[in-house]
Amino acid sequence: MGYLFITIALLSALVATARSAATFNLKEVHTQEQLVGSSGPIGSARGANIMDPNALAKNKYTPPEEKDAQFWYDIANEELAKRLALPQPDKRKAKNIIMFLGDGMSLTTIAAARILKGQLKGNTGEEDSLSFEKFPYTGLSRTYCSNAQVPDSACTATAYLCGVKTNIVALGITANVNFNNCSGSEDPANQVSSIAAWAQAAGKGSGIVTTTTLTHASPSGAYAHATNRFFESDTDIVTYGEDKNFPESCTDIATQLITKEPGKNFDVMLGGGMGKFLPKSITDKFGNQGERSDGVNLLSRWQSLHPDGALAYNRKQLLSVNPKNTPRLIGLFNSGVMDFHKLADAEKQPTLEEMTKKAIEVVSQNPNGYFLFIEGGLIDYGNHFNVPQIGLNEVHELSKAVETALGMTNPNETLIVVTSDHGHPLSISGYPGRGTNILGLNQHDTDVNGVRYATLNYAVGTKPYLDENGKRVPLEDKIDDPSFIFPSYITGNIGVHSGDDVGIFATGPQSHLFSGVMQQHTIPHLMAYAGCIGNGPTVCDN
Repeated sequence: MGYLFITIALLSALVATARSAATFNLKEVHTQEQLVGSSGPIGSARGANIMDPNALAKNKYTPPEEKDAQFWYDIANEELAKRLALPQPDKRKAKNIIMFLGDGMSLTTIAAARILKGQLKGNTGEEDSLSFEKFPYTGLSRTYCSNAQVPDSACTATAYLCGVKTNIVALGITANVNFNNCSGSEDPANQVSSIAAWAQAAGKGSGIVTTTTLTHASPSGAYAHATNRFFESDTDIVTYGEDKNFPESCTDIATQLITKEPGKNFDVMLGGGMGKFLPKSITDKFGNQGERSDGVNLLSRWQSLHPDGALAYNRKQLLSVNPKNTPRLIGLFNSGVMDFHKLADAEKQPTLEEMTKKAIEVVSQNPNGYFLFIEGGLIDYGNHFNVPQIGLNEVHELSKAVETALGMTNPNETLIVVTSDHGHPLSISGYPGRGTNILGLNQHDTDVNGVRYATLNYAVGTKPYLDENGKRVPLEDKIDDPSFIFPSYITGNIGVHSGDDVGIFATGPQSHLFSGVMQQHTIPHLMAYAGCIGNGPTVCDN
């Protein structure tokens, strides 16, 4: 009966949260200043955002040898060789490769999501599993970047998609390029290609799916070369550049996606961020003004480049797409990042599972196979806001998408890899008894003043819940609020990332290679080995 009560309480809280959409402004998670450092009045002008790249990327040391892409290629080849020196249980080639990313999905986040999943069924919870936890092979990924002990989602995307570690905030370039150096990022000598480009060179289909924006840091790692991940549109270059005369030689990320390889060759692109593709003179499908200052309508340009392509702006349009008649597809389902699943209008916004299904249907038309990158990007946002009741639900959505991919693909020819880019300092604290509400108070422990504390806590966030004397206040009358912000030890403007290793889960051809501890940038090289793509060693060499 106790577990049933917990289940009812959890469901009631999540339903109530769905009615509190105004509580969270999804535009305010990553800002430049936190990530690279303050830049005076310009940094102040960016104060509407919470994580500023000017705070992240400046005054951080990069070891000189790590500025060369070959340094990282050599490490990846060494890590691959060590694995190949062991008995090889699998000689299969991966025709298809699907990479799932849970942005900000730390191991603790996975554990808490697993428990919540079980408790929503009326069980104690700890015994449950997410779909990808059932994969036969698991490993750990080391997430630091060239100049960052704790990374962001740009340098990590460069690692797990391009096979090279780089400086924080940078995308698709080596660490040889200084922050906001446009000429450096535009120099082909400093650019690194992605596994999406390797797949295209082999004649395979390709695409990206995300619950954030198509120009967000994680998916951009598949196609962009940028000194600053926040250069999503031409307007953003002015906003986040060093001054108003910032060089015009920087090509914004949205333009790269539509007009340059490999982005312009993607068969499917699904996510949010319509504003980055439209001029300010146009109101988008969601009633918001476009963001571009150059007057260019990139969606019209894409349509002219791909007259047989289709554009979808809502769930109904996406689900009605016939993949046999649609060789190219863009789906844009919000002006900015998509809504949290629990806060979304189910009639208008597709789920990650639905986007995954449609993406696989489209790229499966290619007889040579495909590479897909699929991101559950709002797990990170839930952790940044210190609202695990939202973030853990996003993990469940990712788990459903993985389950769907498993059901749609042949396990003998499809390699599926699930991982994360970085962690968050979320802890499951104390000694709570079995079946304790993972979103509630630890009923079995107190602090030194006899005050019970939440089972889930963050190291950094906005709510330490202290009284005027610095003592913790009781949370019994607060924690059941569906918009409750979970406690943190250090008070900040928002939650932060963590530098711990993240999990890797793999199934399919050559999935045994993803066991053990590895550098994050080794991941795409292992996928390329399995798929016989790229310029490195492959299973086809044998």
